[in-house]
Amino acid sequence: MSDSRNGGATVGKILREQGVRFLFTLCGGHISPILVGAKAHGVTVVDVRDEKNAVFAADAVARMTGIPGVAAVTAGPGVTNTITAVKNAQMAQSPLVILGGATATLLKGRGSLQDIDQLSIMAPITKWSTTVKSVANLGPTVEKAFSVARSGLPGPVFVEVPVDLLYPEHMVREIFMKESGVRNTDSIGAKALELVIRGYLYRQFHAPRINLELPFPKATDGKKTAVAEVRAAAEALRKAERPALVVGSQALVNCDDAERVADAARALGVPTFLAGMARGLLGRDSDIQFRHKRGNALREADVVLVAGFPFDFRLGYGRSINSKAKVIAANLSPTELRKNRRPQIAAQMHAGDFLVELSKQMRSGWNATSKSAWFEKLRARESARDEQIASQAAEPTELVNSLDFFQRLDRKMSNDAVLVVDGGDFVATASYILRPRAPLSWLDPGAFGTLGVGGGFAVGASLVRPNAEVWLVYGDGSSAYSLSEIDTCVRHGLAPIALIGSDGAWAQIAREQVEMLGDDVGTVLRRSPYEKVAEGYGGVGLLLDDPSKIDSTLDEAKRISASGKPVVVNVHIAATDFRKGSISM
Repeated sequence: MSDSRNGGATVGKILREQGVRFLFTLCGGHISPILVGAKAHGVTVVDVRDEKNAVFAADAVARMTGIPGVAAVTAGPGVTNTITAVKNAQMAQSPLVILGGATATLLKGRGSLQDIDQLSIMAPITKWSTTVKSVANLGPTVEKAFSVARSGLPGPVFVEVPVDLLYPEHMVREIFMKESGVRNTDSIGAKALELVIRGYLYRQFHAPRINLELPFPKATDGKKTAVAEVRAAAEALRKAERPALVVGSQALVNCDDAERVADAARALGVPTFLAGMARGLLGRDSDIQFRHKRGNALREADVVLVAGFPFDFRLGYGRSINSKAKVIAANLSPTELRKNRRPQIAAQMHAGDFLVELSKQMRSGWNATSKSAWFEKLRARESARDEQIASQAAEPTELVNSLDFFQRLDRKMSNDAVLVVDGGDFVATASYILRPRAPLSWLDPGAFGTLGVGGGFAVGASLVRPNAEVWLVYGDGSSAYSLSEIDTCVRHGLAPIALIGSDGAWAQIAREQVEMLGDDVGTVLRRSPYEKVAEGYGGVGLLLDDPSKIDSTLDEAKRISASGKPVVVNVHIAATDFRKGSISM
């Protein structure tokens, strides 16, 4: 049977043509032909244990490759289970294509299994949500979904695919006849209904494509260059005495050549702070990169370049920046470009392209030679903070000192390491110390601050870089959202190393809640044996509760991972006030 008469095969063929290597899913009868069709066309089908993790895994793939990630989920609860992950992708500006199963077109709204109004749920959290109404329009709609997902400001797209558009025609006819009951009676009404169904199915499978059936959104070009703004930015930078550059995740969205963006940042030569997915852009060590006291630098700078980073809570809604500074911003989103703080120079374009074009315009970069006092001030502040952290890391504790743990981990991570982070206090502590080795090697939720991304992100990262060390840093609270994906890793031959910081609490919340309200209600956990949970799922579990065994345990975890098995290290950490006062609301 040709692809045109088998919707699952049609979808599989398009995925292959779009460069998709992995399809993430949790099986369901509504979408089975998509899975079979994808596999038949050479796309690896990766089945996870929760639909949201299928979307998180697809999100990780999209971020690391620049090719839209794809997840297929079954109808009803399969679709609704993805909501948090889809919203996270929308806020992180990740290009995704979500294929959602649905009841047969002829049965919609009649009370069939898992039949709900899915578009009304998905439309507010996607760039485009649509349903396919005929076999002829299935292929063009899926193709358009990829274009919409990656164009302009990238984001997730939802395509609802009714089950009768996916199975071969003879199977759909058999199902319809059985479900309608026309074969159980010889009544005139039943015969008439049979004729109606046969005519309906003939039109579904044999009608030509009708171009105007679906309201396709206009795909905008995200590669445009704001020429005048780039020139103005270059002129402002040449005159700057104390410039600072903040690079956010959007600089690497849809990016197939991250080194191009990194080279541009190096050529500019401006003191640089990296955030979100931009962490690692300049490698482990860089003369122009600073990791600490960003707020102090922005309050003192006279020119601030904000590339692909919104003026949200992380920048004090724009108020963290010197009120007298000339602010230059590049962002694909016209809303994010001016929300909370209106830059004097606003370039609506891809933030990575902005840096590249700016470096070309500058040619020789910012002349830091005569302005070394600014660098010296920032470096002195950076060194002081590093020394403070080292001092706190050296403090003896009965259980593991998380600062000491991350300093040792940073020395042991391989040069190809990928870091996936999912948690609150433990993860935020890691961000002060761990240094990503390369571009696109740090995966965090993004602006939505979602807990639960870890398992899915780690699955996606392990597939994209099968020979790299993938480290998943979990809080003990967040680990419970997706620890079951160790099972997925075992079944698909993936071997990430999960590190769970166990302190028996939702520490980031508890620390402030107890002080402010005098009660720890709702914040207390157990120091559960997460290493045994990992073993139950087929992985390897290690317990680390002795500070003297940090190095040997990390070495053992690396050895296990290198042998092809996923490993979970349950790290019993001591309570700490390192991040006191850091709660965000």
